Amino acid sequence: MSSPYSGGCDHVKIVANAEPIDNHVCHCNVCKNVTGQQTTHVAFFNHGDLSGDHEEKMNRQPFNADNPNGPLELCTCADCGAALMLDDKERRIRVAVPNVMGYDTAGFPDATYHAFYDDSKGYAKPDDGRPVYDSLRPDFSWPASS
Repeated sequence: MSSPYSGGCDHVKIVANAEPIDNHVCHCNVCKNVTGQQTTHVAFFNHGDLSGDHEEKMNRQPFNADNPNGPLELCTCADCGAALMLDDKERRIRVAVPNVMGYDTAGFPDATYHAFYDDSKGYAKPDDGRPVYDSLRPDFSWPASS
């Protein structure tokens, strides 16, 4: 079966077997720190819908340096160091960052809204027609742990 979304590196292929459950442009400081980007296109998948073919080759480190015991871990390739995905220790979601994690960004669905925008960050509020929220979209509900 071919996946509509695949990323990773030469050592670990990451594939999705379903559509994202959330797809947004993130404005949070953690994403800024990790990616070095002002905003980051982020897609959440149900935990079982995004996987790697050689997960034993993944190194894991806290995603949020200010909350090292938080639920998200950044998975990187043990061979080349490439960022592969974010994994939720609570097994609710896995996360793809298309332009950082080796995906064909042209084939990835566009983000549907802006998340974690904060007026105090010193840049203009997005005006591209997509809704802008100070957190995840109001109707988002975290999936149950798998």
